[in-house]
Amino acid sequence: MPTALRSLLLTTLCLLAVSLSCKANNESDSQAPPSAKGSNDSKELLGDPKPSAGPVAKPKINHAAIEKAGLRLGVQAYTFREMSLYETIDTLKYLGIQYVELYPGQRLSKDNNKPVNHDMAPELTSELLQKLRDSNVKAVNYGVVPLVKDEAQSRKVFEWAKKMGLETIVSEPSPDKETFDTIEKLCEEYQINCAIHEHAYPNAWWYPQRILEITKGRATKRIGACADTGHWYRSGLIASECVEKLKGKVISLHLKDLNKNKQDVVWGTGVINAKEVMAEVMRHKYTHKPIFSIEFESSHGTELVNNVAKCSESFSRYCEELAK
Repeated sequence: MPTALRSLLLTTLCLLAVSLSCKANNESDSQAPPSAKGSNDSKELLGDPKPSAGPVAKPKINHAAIEKAGLRLGVQAYTFREMSLYETIDTLKYLGIQYVELYPGQRLSKDNNKPVNHDMAPELTSELLQKLRDSNVKAVNYGVVPLVKDEAQSRKVFEWAKKMGLETIVSEPSPDKETFDTIEKLCEEYQINCAIHEHAYPNAWWYPQRILEITKGRATKRIGACADTGHWYRSGLIASECVEKLKGKVISLHLKDLNKNKQDVVWGTGVINAKEVMAEVMRHKYTHKPIFSIEFESSHGTELVNNVAKCSESFSRYCEELAK
């Protein structure tokens, strides 16, 4: 074969091989799932917190130690507000966290954007209860939701709470006698607590003394505090001292730890003195087993789930140490 013809043939074969290789690579890329294309969107994890979906470490929670300490551990669903409630419940099931505080407005599921609240259709309430049962997660609290002096309006909240089997409604009511007359009446009628959320200054409920004042002289023991450790620090207060001042009035807590810049950090790694807060709650020997609901107001996706996991491990470890 002439040399010129041989060179032409070799060149053609090389070009053909390169073309076939590029085509194969392009077809392989087009068939790869989004996660295989280098996606950095951690929200892909939301609602599917399995180890294969991302670097989520399942926490080691000593439920026996928490029980021995006379406490309970849950999550405020607001933490996972980027998810639906059903996805939140799936996440808690995976993490091994057994309690949830519902918040009004979270969408129900991936397929149903209806908000979760006391105006839900009865069939959706029944569906939600079944989802909780199937997941071995118990809804214990609901809030923050308004309670007002108009009995009919507030009764709607209590009626839904009863259907859901809730223990406590978390609220920031107007601090007047008439409003609390209504709340006290409904608390006793439905045997459901009202925990006043201690939001940060300048909220009306930012300091513990306000709760002691509004409950003074009332016969019911069902009105007390939803102690928010992070908001206390943001208001310049010391969380363990606030728990002590509330003697017997802590119904539930929003578990937050912060750094010096008042940003969320894992429980026990910030400035709140988390272990002392838990010890102070235990000193009062509450019979209702106060629930600490983990609440993060920052971070997303995998990072958020891991932060909640680390908080639960810290809480569990402190219970082991305190309940010896």
